[in-house]
Amino acid sequence: MAAVRRFGPLSRVGIHDLTKLRPATISLLVRDLLKQGKLQVAGRADNPTGRKQILLRVNEESGLVIGVDFDEEFVDVALMNLHPAIMASVREPIHLSGGVDGLIHQLFSCVHRLIQRPGVEKRRIRGIGVGVTGLINSREGSVIMSSTIEFWKQVPLKQLFEQEFGFPTVVENNCRTKAVAERILGAGEMAEDMIYLEYGRGIGTGIIVRGKVLHGHRFSAGEFGHTHILEDGPACKCGSFGCLEAIASIEALEARIHKAVAEGGLSHCLKLAEGDPAKIDGWMVLKAGGLGDKLCRGLVDELGRHLGLGLANLVNLFNPSVIVLDYRLESAGQQLLEQICRTISIQALSYSSEDLVVRFGKLCFKVGLLGAGLLVTEKIFEVPLLKPPRFMIDSAVHPLARPSFQSYDGESDVDDPTRAVT
Repeated sequence: MAAVRRFGPLSRVGIHDLTKLRPATISLLVRDLLKQGKLQVAGRADNPTGRKQILLRVNEESGLVIGVDFDEEFVDVALMNLHPAIMASVREPIHLSGGVDGLIHQLFSCVHRLIQRPGVEKRRIRGIGVGVTGLINSREGSVIMSSTIEFWKQVPLKQLFEQEFGFPTVVENNCRTKAVAERILGAGEMAEDMIYLEYGRGIGTGIIVRGKVLHGHRFSAGEFGHTHILEDGPACKCGSFGCLEAIASIEALEARIHKAVAEGGLSHCLKLAEGDPAKIDGWMVLKAGGLGDKLCRGLVDELGRHLGLGLANLVNLFNPSVIVLDYRLESAGQQLLEQICRTISIQALSYSSEDLVVRFGKLCFKVGLLGAGLLVTEKIFEVPLLKPPRFMIDSAVHPLARPSFQSYDGESDVDDPTRAVT
């Protein structure tokens, strides 16, 4: 199943070439999987000699997964097939007034609404993936803390979801889930070394090195927003001063435009806010900057310099081939992208940034949900062997890029054949 999913459509001969299983064994397994509806026929191969071989693909409708993604603004929940592709979804503003219990109740309520839709068979649901804002112990599936939702700390989310729904649940920081989604399905284009930049009230990164998500010793790798930028900078919610998040987040951008308008500055943001300065937010600044508003263009340029400076440090540290920016930044237009690229080219080592590609994300608002769904599907199709099969470790057997199958904590078992997978 893993081989067909990664390289399909495949014939039985193709499966043999990749896995080196005996042809008789492959025939028995294929017959059984076709009977169960997990595989399906995808036509015939164009082999030049002999009988045309039957091609097989994974039946993506044979199972369902649930993806949950939320931040300090919205809760998104989706029902997906095994691709994953979204079949139905729920989006609503997040309710923070009820504290931890209120937020958990909202998450559960959204999931129940999808499960109870007509035609949804619970027996087909294979698991739940949850993308969470903040520091996450992805091995235990628990929330450690969040700098944007103050009460959100020490929450055993995996345990709570499994008790409520009875489905296997995997929990991960949503910067990492979005990085995985953009890498596999979007702008990352399966880059082996990639950085995803999440932008909003918090700023974070999902870092992928050699196809593996980087977690760090205590699961805090990628806390980009709390890197130090200014010596005498403003206070940050993390307790430090001069953090990138305090200087360049959407909240900081909002504070700057409010100050400028209060001092008499003219901006297209006022029109976007229907003439009420109190309604101006940072997203309007990005949009107005993209439309050519002079005041907002200056603020966008400053934002690009700060983000570019921080990303230049990451380029020097991790040497990615691709940086994918939060799709919401695209509203500021090419001006922002050019400013970020210009700053990186000045500040990073020229050797490291020579062929670096920086682009906006492609998956839009679906990115978090698709990433949460991939948490489950990657687990479903992982190969739990002490010694992985040849197709997982020898890229020479197939012209496509080397696959990376991730376990629940996001760590690939490809590079260590001796590591046991539970």
